[in-house]
Order: sequence, then C-alpha cells, then structure tokens
Amino acid sequence: MYAIIVDGGRQYRVEPGMEVDVDFRDLAAGEELTFEKVLAVSGDDGMKLGSPTLDGASVTASVIGTEQDKKIYVQKFRRRKNSKRRTGHRQSHTRVRIEKIAV
Repeated sequence: MYAIIVDGGRQYRVEPGMEVDVDFRDLAAGEELTFEKVLAVSGDDGMKLGSPTLDGASVTASVIGTEQDKKIYVQKFRRRKNSKRRTGHRQSHTRVRIEKIAV
C-alpha cells in the first residue's frame, strides 16, 4: 500500500515504515504529524484518485528529528571590480517515519 501526498509544494510517494525528509517544522522527536493533502492511495482494492485530493484520506507520521543538508556555497564575482563574495547555506528539514495510511 502506498499514497501520494503533497507537502511544501512537493509530492511524495510514501509507504508505511518509510522515512521521508519534509520541510522544517519545529516539532520534538516522537510527536505525531498528519498530512491531509492526499492525492492518491493504492492498496489491495485498487487505486483511488482524488480530484485534486481524496476526501477523508490522511497519512500519519511520527517525527524522528531535525537534520540539515550538506552545505552549499554561493559565490558572487564581478570582474575587474575587485568584488568577491562567498556565503554558505545549510537547509534544515524534518525527518519523519510514515506510520499509517487511512482512507
């Protein structure tokens, strides 16, 4: 069984027991998170599609913790102006474990 959910403008294909990185939320480890925007659910009884979302469907996940991506560097350079600039950025995200899919 799997579901397709929307979070933060991105779509995720999730299954129970799967770990997913979603946009940062200020939640402690062990808290519960519910995704209400479910686009599709596939199970033993076939595929159910929403238009655009399924009414009454939800995906429940538990928070594992917050993490950061690897560092990316942003460099700006203007030639012949003696102007250089370098900054770094690490995006924060929340790792969740999918517990159940309710239709």
